[in-house]
Amino acid sequence: MKGVKLIAGNSNRKLAEDVAKLLHIKLVNADIGRFPNGEVRVSIRESVRKQDIFIIQSTCPPVNDNLMELLIMVDALKRASCGFITAIMPYFGYSKQDKKKTGREPISSKLVARMLETLGVRRVVTFDLHAAQIEGFFDIPVENLTALNMIADYFRKKGIKNSVVVSPDAGGVKRARDLANAMKANRIAIIDKYREDFTRATAMNVVGKVDGMNAVIIDDFIDTGSSIVEAVQAVKNHKAEKIWVACTHPLFTNPATSRLKSLKDIEEIIVTDTIPLPKEKRFGKVKVLSTAQIISDVIKRLAAGKSLYVHRANSH
Repeated sequence: MKGVKLIAGNSNRKLAEDVAKLLHIKLVNADIGRFPNGEVRVSIRESVRKQDIFIIQSTCPPVNDNLMELLIMVDALKRASCGFITAIMPYFGYSKQDKKKTGREPISSKLVARMLETLGVRRVVTFDLHAAQIEGFFDIPVENLTALNMIADYFRKKGIKNSVVVSPDAGGVKRARDLANAMKANRIAIIDKYREDFTRATAMNVVGKVDGMNAVIIDDFIDTGSSIVEAVQAVKNHKAEKIWVACTHPLFTNPATSRLKSLKDIEEIIVTDTIPLPKEKRFGKVKVLSTAQIISDVIKRLAAGKSLYVHRANSH
């Protein structure tokens, strides 16, 4: 594509390479590493003058390193007189503190938005934001894409019948309904729970019928896995026939892997590659779907000035 360049940080290099192959272009030659004292080092090794730039960089763990890489890449590109910068952040980190729950807390998502805008990012592309209001923290376009259509396609191809889509909490009802619509599932159900602290949650009840049905538990991300374990147990206790788990972003923060491995009553765990999963976390029941085709199509559409509606999270 003329006038368009694609550059990748270190957070999800494999995904960026897959996107580049689909677009039939090469990644920008750049040296992104560390100085001996641990500071991020960035050097752009080819001209990007007046070129529109797409940066692929998830701000997944190690979150601070990957965020700093992104910010310093943007600064380097601006100083190299590039054109329009689009930050493709398949996973948008610092999304947990998207509102003040007590009197003396930050809104970290807003802070990250301000940093990106101030440095010169002119558009952000991401997948399945943790909270819809994060879009409103930006004064630039935010394309909140969804992986739900891709996940729904996977389940449709498996031919799952008599299915119910389950949200592990009340906040995920819309997500569950969107997936159910895309899957043409019979109904949705909700896990009624209370959260004890930031890392532990206790499932209390299932609102909706799951008895004798094939249940798909959907969330935007799996972090430590506590919510999913509780949801699986609740659905099992309510006599679901078979159980699948799915999410867009597999954070799998310790002890998530051991918790998920202990779930003997599930068929599969469906995730995407917005966050790279090391081999030790790709155990037998984990199935990874690639977002590369979606991202490459989005880049082509943006470069041609076409609509992204088909890929957006509100397009169901």
